[in-house]
Amino acid sequence: MEKDIFDLTPGRSRRRRRPAGPYLAAGLLAAAAVVIFFGARAGKPAEEAGTAAVETSAVPETTLSAEEIAAAEREAAIDAVIAGYTNMGLVKVSGYLNVHSEGAQNADIIGKLYDGSACEILDTTEDGWIHMTSGGIEGYIHSDYVKTGDEARALARKEVKERAVVGTEKLNVRSTPGTDGELVGAVLKNERYVVQETQDNWLRINEGWISGDYCDVRLCLNEARKLDLRQMVLNLYDNIGVAVVENYLNIHEKPGKDEKIIGKMTARSGCDILETADGWLKVRSGPVTGYVSADYIATGQRAKDLAVENAQLMAIVSTDVLNARSEPSEAASIWTQITNQERYPVLEQQDGWVKIELEEEDHAFVKSEFVDVRYTLTEAVKFSPAEEAAMQSASRRQQIVNYALQFLGNRYVWGGTSLTKGCDCSGFTMSVMAHFGVGLPHYSGSQAQMGKKVSSSEMRPGDLVFYSNSRGVINHVGIYIGNGQIVNAASRRSGIKISSWNYRTPRAIRNVLGD
Repeated sequence: MEKDIFDLTPGRSRRRRRPAGPYLAAGLLAAAAVVIFFGARAGKPAEEAGTAAVETSAVPETTLSAEEIAAAEREAAIDAVIAGYTNMGLVKVSGYLNVHSEGAQNADIIGKLYDGSACEILDTTEDGWIHMTSGGIEGYIHSDYVKTGDEARALARKEVKERAVVGTEKLNVRSTPGTDGELVGAVLKNERYVVQETQDNWLRINEGWISGDYCDVRLCLNEARKLDLRQMVLNLYDNIGVAVVENYLNIHEKPGKDEKIIGKMTARSGCDILETADGWLKVRSGPVTGYVSADYIATGQRAKDLAVENAQLMAIVSTDVLNARSEPSEAASIWTQITNQERYPVLEQQDGWVKIELEEEDHAFVKSEFVDVRYTLTEAVKFSPAEEAAMQSASRRQQIVNYALQFLGNRYVWGGTSLTKGCDCSGFTMSVMAHFGVGLPHYSGSQAQMGKKVSSSEMRPGDLVFYSNSRGVINHVGIYIGNGQIVNAASRRSGIKISSWNYRTPRAIRNVLGD
């Protein structure tokens, strides 16, 4: 369920306007100064003026109008904003300036400063990088695009505007004022947006309408915005497309539904759209480049929204084979190995180690230097259905594979046995095999005792592949589908998916079909 406000704990910053008291006082002081000034210009020494001085100060030209008082108050407010920076830097750039984690061009980008934004300068490096803080971000920006000193303060006067400062973790942006308006985006905590209009406590900003209840509206300068790590998934694609299917989408070698299938994209998988051709899109997703029906790919802003919504923090293996350990220590036992380019949900990051999910309630620790941790989408896997063989036994095995693949992308449910509503790993294999008259118990350890043992060089589509936990106990199973792959109910995060058969070290392989 979508919410307009996230993390709305008691004590959150509510929309409020700054009290006019200090600024009004400043305006009145300015007015008094003008009165004194004009009184002195009346031409009589103070000792001779007596009551005449009072009369002179009361003439109309020595008093300030309401407009003049308001202008003086605003100038005092602008002065207060600028005085709030001890060592101001003001960004002057076309578009925005990246904030880096370190003073180097290739360092991670952690935020951005739009033109006219201000920062507090902490230090300057010899090679031209400014160490600064702004909008709750501490990082580095290049000095070529930053004005400092009196020049910065002078330029800043034109940039001080009434802005809504977001006071909650995430706030929806809508097309019209009110919760019935279409959701068009979101703004994040500490971000600042110029208020263009107010209506029933809704604020119109350039992006749309936001609720004023969770913003602090005040005169201020713009500051840095964090680069939402989920948004970084968009940087991975030049022309992003997202699969909008219930289970999976076939990728064909050529445009046409009867053309050879070379891969599969599960629901909400990402791809780069390379070209269009008569209702077909040529896409690149993971290791697969081919054609998919345009009817099942979201593009443009819809694709971007789906990508950000479905991005997960994953560890992508960057070496051929990586040891997975039971604890975050090289002294800990190696209980399995994982393979290159496999993606694993990240459970936790520690100094030098990443805790990853292998399957439901089964995790391991890997060295961080051998994985790329980032928000990413699932992508296509290579898949070529085996040719229909003349032998009946081979045909039956291919039927099992094709049947199992119908349920790609469906939910993982602990203890479940429903292929459509949810199942766990052994519930999946049990239910698939039951469709072909093969009875199996609902426990992977027990299934590993069924049928006969086969070697990896002998296994065929339809055989079961088993894996063990760090104690050596079998606790996971998948169905071999050929081409070095299995289909398995992996976890609540992943659902039913295709994996490499040796995505981690198999414990056993069993032929339960009796052929």
